[in-house]
Amino acid sequence: MSFYEICGGQPLRGELRVQGAKNSALPILAAALLAPGQSVIRNCPDLSDVTAALEILRLLGCSAVREGDTVLIDASQLTGCRIPDRLMREMRSSVIFLGALLGRLGRAELSYPGGCELGPRPIDLHLNALCGLGAEIAEDQGRLTCTCGQGLVGRELCLSIPSVGATENTMLAACAAQGMTTIVGAAREPEIVDLQKFLNSMGARVSGAGSPVISIQGGIPLHAAEHTVMGDRIVAATYLCAVGAAGGQLRLTGVDPADLAAVCSCLEEAGCRLCTDQEGISIAASGRMRGIRTVRTAPYPGFPTDAQAILMAALAGGTGTTMIVENIFDSRYRHVDELARMGADIQLAGRVAVVTGSRLHGAVVRSTDLRGGAALVVAALGAEGVSRVSGLSHIRRGYQGLDESLAALGADIRTRL
Repeated sequence: MSFYEICGGQPLRGELRVQGAKNSALPILAAALLAPGQSVIRNCPDLSDVTAALEILRLLGCSAVREGDTVLIDASQLTGCRIPDRLMREMRSSVIFLGALLGRLGRAELSYPGGCELGPRPIDLHLNALCGLGAEIAEDQGRLTCTCGQGLVGRELCLSIPSVGATENTMLAACAAQGMTTIVGAAREPEIVDLQKFLNSMGARVSGAGSPVISIQGGIPLHAAEHTVMGDRIVAATYLCAVGAAGGQLRLTGVDPADLAAVCSCLEEAGCRLCTDQEGISIAASGRMRGIRTVRTAPYPGFPTDAQAILMAALAGGTGTTMIVENIFDSRYRHVDELARMGADIQLAGRVAVVTGSRLHGAVVRSTDLRGGAALVVAALGAEGVSRVSGLSHIRRGYQGLDESLAALGADIRTRL
């Protein structure tokens, strides 16, 4: 079993270009199904989740080739509509293929998706929205068969909560629906804006992404297109928090600082010095981070749930007390027990975590989910002594070469087999 061996206490210094965003690349890869021809997706991160998505595309009859950070998708020979259970179980985002397959072929067969165990994440919103466009969905022993025999027809759809996945799935299907679709209560995340850009480059007419109301004029013939995936704001937040925990100076490029406003505000309040410009973000930190006012996770533009564990890890090695309230997922504190092995003082009460800063020490810990694993790495970078972080398969779902990037910045980190 491989693990990261990290000797903490080494400040991070240097410059790093942030990888492409996983949560943007996956729906864009699915969107490539909507039109024949070869789409070129640049800045596509080399992650296990992306690898699984490419395998799904190949099983559906597409050509999917990676050349460095560029992926070439040719959906001209798309014939399959069935996604195997083993691939659906690998990542929750696999459900994003549903809307695209319905739009292109009028049929999709898949099981319920897997991914990190963060508590109930029903896909009812996805299914209800697609049914609203005219899809018919039948379930048999955990598998879903989705059809649209009479074709998809645009209409106004209201999402009860701003679900990112449901918003994206609806956008994909609506591109093939006849007439206008309006999504009210849409999620506002930057990754949805990125998807809109790609769809419009394919010839679609989508507007409003980044606001609660998105409009899609469907029934327009689409064509293959080229696109560069946006930088990953959660990966950027991870490196920023790593500097907060370990100290040092770091310049991040390839990411829009506006997408990280909520995270940057917390780091500044904790004593880090940040500077932003059109090219990226610079951070400097010395001494231990201090406690800050209550952090509440919320849909964008609020504090991202994906950065909650990572900020918690940085604050755990600081001073003072911080209250964190997790409003998105029920089971997103699974990393707390592992942080406790490093000496973290974190008290839990339902959705509330009270973090009291203390000196952390090296320990043997195991990641149980993607962002929790990244949090353990951040804590280990600021801890005294040597830590071993296992469960790297979780981390590699969202971070490309995390150990190599940190080592290039001066961290004492090695991958042991």
